[in-house]
Amino acid sequence: MGMAHRFRFGRSAIWGAYALVLLVAPLLFNTSLAHTMLSQMGIAIIVCLSYNMLLGQGGMLSFGHAVYSGMGAFLAIHALNLVGKAGWPIPVSLIPIVGGLAAMLVAVVLGYVTTKKAATPFAMITLGIGELVWASALMFPEFFGGEGGISGNRVVGPSPLGISFGPQIQLYYLIALYTFVCTVLMYAFTRTPLGRMLNAVRDNPERVEFVGYDTQKVRYLSFVIAAFFAGISGGLAALNFEIVTSEVVSGPRSGAYLLFTFLGGATNFFGPIIGGVLMVLAGVLLSELTRAWLLYLGLVFMFMVMYAPGGIASLIMMNVRVAAFGRFKELWVSYLALAFCALVALLGAGIMIEMVYHLQLNAALGPELHFVGVPLNAKSIDSWFGAILVMATGIGLFEVVRRHYRRQWGEIQAYIAREVALREKP
Repeated sequence: MGMAHRFRFGRSAIWGAYALVLLVAPLLFNTSLAHTMLSQMGIAIIVCLSYNMLLGQGGMLSFGHAVYSGMGAFLAIHALNLVGKAGWPIPVSLIPIVGGLAAMLVAVVLGYVTTKKAATPFAMITLGIGELVWASALMFPEFFGGEGGISGNRVVGPSPLGISFGPQIQLYYLIALYTFVCTVLMYAFTRTPLGRMLNAVRDNPERVEFVGYDTQKVRYLSFVIAAFFAGISGGLAALNFEIVTSEVVSGPRSGAYLLFTFLGGATNFFGPIIGGVLMVLAGVLLSELTRAWLLYLGLVFMFMVMYAPGGIASLIMMNVRVAAFGRFKELWVSYLALAFCALVALLGAGIMIEMVYHLQLNAALGPELHFVGVPLNAKSIDSWFGAILVMATGIGLFEVVRRHYRRQWGEIQAYIAREVALREKP
């Protein structure tokens, strides 16, 4: 009983900390840019969690999830305009629910066809539907607004207690509330019979069919629920940006959901939360630092697939387990060394990438450029030789440290296995 109480207390503490972070974040980062980024992070967290209901919990690799967040955004912006022009009695705070319900209705129609198949055929069907909707966005300008999209004004209707959602801080707290509630509901879904059965369909669909469950129905219901939460994120995005364009249903947007959910960690519930934060940081900050940001992102994704397929969340949980057995203190020096060597290798590679981009895109400005404060000449042999030397040094040191770390990790895992075996003995 004591252990059960500690488990419930620990879970309550985690949720309390999550709520506290959402509450105090705009107070700690109080600039206009920070509030905008925090709002986008909340939206991204919801949509990545909804995508993970398909990928992580159901094993359904979707290439068209942006269809449902995007359709939610379009229906939400139309509803917002009807509130302002036709006087519809819908509070602005409930517009995201309209987006969620709209996306759910779209999923009721499209999801029935999509979930008829599983695995690779499912992925190909979602890709086809995604491309179809994206193409339709420019074919039906009456609904999608053509290339200019649909714009709206979120400051409409009554303003109870002076809350008009005009100031970004007011809208942030609305997004934070939706983020927390949606996170709780999606976590609760994982504990329902349907959520458990979805995991079973992912792991062994043949056995699920054998015991009498319809795997297609399980996938279909889960698909519709995931679309509902994606539509809520789209409705929040419509309020945040006050404009919705065809880009919100595009293939690249669906690809971004897949990429960052995977980077955060699709095998753990909190992984997509990390992925949502990374998506905004990459799209807002990294894209401002370099024009080659997509290349860097692709390289990170490639190395994560190769060396950490469970994503950042799995790395965290592995080290939490090591810490629980009191052995983490032996690894932190190795982690610092690995991080330093990786940064050295990345610096060398980054110098070469930036020089290539400069020669291709900014040739008219001359061969000189600056990268992390270092003056470079893209046409100088010295700059190229220095970059290669730095990268090779970083890679060589990284490999030496990695081998030492691998031996450490193996010894610690063997120790943990022995401790677990001893504790399980009667």
